[in-house]
Order: sequence, then structure tokens, then C-alpha cells
Amino acid sequence: MSEKMSAILKKRPEPGVVIEDVDIPRIGHHDVLIKVRTTSICGTDLHIYSWDQWSQNRIRPPQILGHEFCGDVVEVGSAVESIRVGDFVSAETHIVCHVCFQCRTGQAHVCQNCKIIGVDRDGSFAEYVAVPELAVWKNSPALRPDLASVQEPLGNAVQATLVEDVAGKTVAVLGCGPTGLFATGVAKACGATAVFAADVNDYRLSLAQKMGAAQTYNPRTGRQTLSDWIVEANEGYGVDVVLEMSGSPDATRSAFRAVRNGGRVTLFGIPSKPVELDVAEGIIFKGVTIYGVTGRKLFDTWYRTRWFLESGLLDISPVITHRLTFDRIDEAMGLMAAGQCGKIVLTP
Repeated sequence: MSEKMSAILKKRPEPGVVIEDVDIPRIGHHDVLIKVRTTSICGTDLHIYSWDQWSQNRIRPPQILGHEFCGDVVEVGSAVESIRVGDFVSAETHIVCHVCFQCRTGQAHVCQNCKIIGVDRDGSFAEYVAVPELAVWKNSPALRPDLASVQEPLGNAVQATLVEDVAGKTVAVLGCGPTGLFATGVAKACGATAVFAADVNDYRLSLAQKMGAAQTYNPRTGRQTLSDWIVEANEGYGVDVVLEMSGSPDATRSAFRAVRNGGRVTLFGIPSKPVELDVAEGIIFKGVTIYGVTGRKLFDTWYRTRWFLESGLLDISPVITHRLTFDRIDEAMGLMAAGQCGKIVLTP
């Protein structure tokens, strides 16, 4: 094996990335080395590429980007027991400590000492990536690589949508980025009677229709407020469940106006600044249940995600709109910034 590999690198604290040859990671006793087949782009990668305020406060260049991927194990550490060379794998991107209160009480997905692949350590936008054995997820050999590489964001959608049952319920999805699109499909696959999807991007609304949305709405071009449209689309009633996937302050406020009394709001989108809410009228007097969701439950969500894909109950193919090579990373990020894509999958 060559000692060098090609990688997409945030080399300096400025916008953009470079593609360079860097050293192949060395693994420890409890790690595995994975040859990347495919890796997909997340909104987090776009933040790092653009070098926004969050990235400036979090990322320490030089840093290899990327955390959603699949590949083949080519080397295992001396203490690794469950993974073998040749296994087709993905990985949980939140590397947890296993010793904090949350990790020891079934809440490892909110570990106090979590480190994220591609954010706090080198990531998967490279020919090889090193991952601790305990974070590795074995894939079925029959699973398509493009689908295998997006299990991490699909898991976000599974957790956000199914933190409570949605069968026989009406659901509104606010924000049709890839995770919102996945959530639309998950809700429909799990028996939601109707899914109403909203976004300010008509391209992504067209993808929401392919994922099973009964009706879609663009609040920038429509004549009604978002909450009024949802209530009207639902025959004059608030919906049972609202999944806020955008982080938009306006959409977050609309979520609490559009949910029925006694309904549920899941907050997954991350606002860029604090959001002012009418807590009394929108939450307390309506008796609304609120869930804040981050990441995936380790590893409950991974099993549920696998079963969705392997059973054929959920087809996420419409969300994967582009398949590009590493050398087209600038083009890919341009599509992401313009909102003219679903999920983009990269190959080294």
C-alpha cells in the first residue's frame, strides 16, 4: 500500500478546500482502516467549506472533511475483535467516550465528550479513513454503496420522525433539505395519513413530492402564512406532528401555530441565532410535546435504518441527485449552496 492518499482538505482558515496527497492514517490497537468507496456531503461540510462563524470557532486546520461514507476494511488494530479485513462498513460519526453519565445510561448519542468525524478529527473525504472499532457499522454486502454512504443522515430522519409513532397521523415537514426529504419518506413509510412539506426552494419541493408528500408549499411565493396553509391543507385542523428540519426562526414559530392541541413538535433544524417563541399560547396552553433531536440513538437507530433499506419499505433513491468525483468538489459545494441538489455522493 502507498504511504500517501488523496484527500479533500481544509488546509487554511479561509473559504474553500484543496485536494492534496496526505499521509494515510495510522491506526491504533482499537481502530480499523477503511478504504472509502463513496462519501456524501452534509450541510456541515458546506459550513466548513464556506468558513462561516461556526466553522471558525470549531475547526482547526489542516482538517480532512467528511463524515458520511461507506467502504471496505483493509487493516484492523491488534485489539479489534468484531471487524475483519474485507468487511463492507459504514460508521457512526459521533465518536463517544463510553464513560460519561450519558454514555453509561443509554444516552450515548448526547455524550458529553463526543468527537465528530470530519469535524474534530480527520474525515472521509479521502481514499482512507481511520475509525474506532466501536463506531464501525457492518453493512450488508448487497447494499448499494450510494445508499450505504447516507445511512448517517437517514438515521437522523428516522430518529426525528419516529421519536414517537406517526402511524395514522398527519405530519408537516418544514425544511426539505436531504434530512427533511428522508423524514418525508420515513413518515409516509410508517403510515402517516398525509405528509405536508414546505420549503423556500421549489427544486427541493419537487423532490418532496417524489418522497411521498401529499401537498407542498413555498411560503416565499404563496399567498398564505405557512401555518395557515398547513391548517387549510389539513381540512381546517392543526396537524398531529410537525418536524422542523430547517432551523428557520419563522418556520420554528410556524411549527407551534400549525400543530394541533396535544400534538408533537420535533426540533431538528439548528437556528443560527436564538428564536423568540410565544411559549404560553404556542406550547403550554396547547399542551404540546416537544422533542429536541440530535444525531442517532446508538445503535438503535442504525438497526431501524438498516431494516428500512433492506426491507424495501423505504426508497430514498430520489434524494440522491448527484454522483461526482473528488475533483468536482467545488461544483458540488456550489450546487449545495444554491439548493439545486438533494444528496451529493462523492467517489475518490
